[in-house]
Amino acid sequence: MHHYEKTAFLKFFIIYFISVAVLILVSGFFYFSQVKNHYLKVEEFSLIEYARHIKMGNDMSQYRQYYHYNYHELNKHIDIRNFTIAEYEFSKIIPMKRNKKYLQVFKSKLLFDEKLYSMKIKIIMTQIFLLLLFAYISYKLARSALKPLQESIATLDKFIKDLIHDLNTPVTAINLNMKLLQKVPELKNNNAIKRLYKSVHTISELHENLTVLLEEETFQMQVFNLCEIVEDVVQIQKQLYPDIVFKIECLKFKAKLNKNAIKQILQNIISNACKYNSKHGQVHIFIKDDALCIADSGYGIKEPSKIFERSYSEENSSGIGLDIVKRLCDAMDIEIKLTTSKNGSCFILNFKKD
Repeated sequence: MHHYEKTAFLKFFIIYFISVAVLILVSGFFYFSQVKNHYLKVEEFSLIEYARHIKMGNDMSQYRQYYHYNYHELNKHIDIRNFTIAEYEFSKIIPMKRNKKYLQVFKSKLLFDEKLYSMKIKIIMTQIFLLLLFAYISYKLARSALKPLQESIATLDKFIKDLIHDLNTPVTAINLNMKLLQKVPELKNNNAIKRLYKSVHTISELHENLTVLLEEETFQMQVFNLCEIVEDVVQIQKQLYPDIVFKIECLKFKAKLNKNAIKQILQNIISNACKYNSKHGQVHIFIKDDALCIADSGYGIKEPSKIFERSYSEENSSGIGLDIVKRLCDAMDIEIKLTTSKNGSCFILNFKKD
């Protein structure tokens, strides 16, 4: 399952399951409250029955274990609806026929607490069962809801892969022919050829970006010396930007990564550092605190917070390069940061240690 599919699955599952879980828990709470109130009414009625038997002088042997009573003479009126719930017993005061004479009856809470605890356990067990049942139903529904999305993505992925594969031949042919044209002395300094060469290089970079991006979900991660990959990328950029001065302070820095993906990340960042640099500018690549830093001496970035957005671009660029950089970094669990000022920008790649 791809990253975006997992995200969609989890969102559907969590929203549906939490909605049902809240309903189950709230229903359980209200049901428990209703049962508790019913039990209290039963206890109050049992006290009234007990008082009635006392008044009538009936046999009280059946009440001896949990009940007792006494008489009070009170100077105030007692509401007939009185019912007191203490820590260990219930009590109710009932007026007698004689003036100011009251009968107070008591009952232990032991049986009530046992019944209430038993009911609480039953409700909790029922809720757990229902939660597990609806978790399974939520899982099944989320999987079913994801099927059309997976089918659409699979169709789109196949189309893109076929398209990129078909583009490989013409892009390679154009590159080879451009190299042949550059070898012709009469065309070596031709401005039109130079512009055409840069456009071809841009198309090649985009083709490489998309090719690597399609492998995003199946990256094979291995430990490589990052500095060697940096050297390879810089050698390519030196040929394209002979006026840029490269300063590399990177000898040995091992990290777990996908070689093709990190190469594409470095290629995009270093290419941009050269492309949008000042005339005869500098690109400084160095290691600092387990991070690779790529700094340039350009004019900075206007809106750094938007630089990784697909729709954002500066200096008439396509805007896709850094969006792909961010996605590839996320796929390899690399944290990418940017600092920028009017004196230049610096991309920082933080590699997590095992």
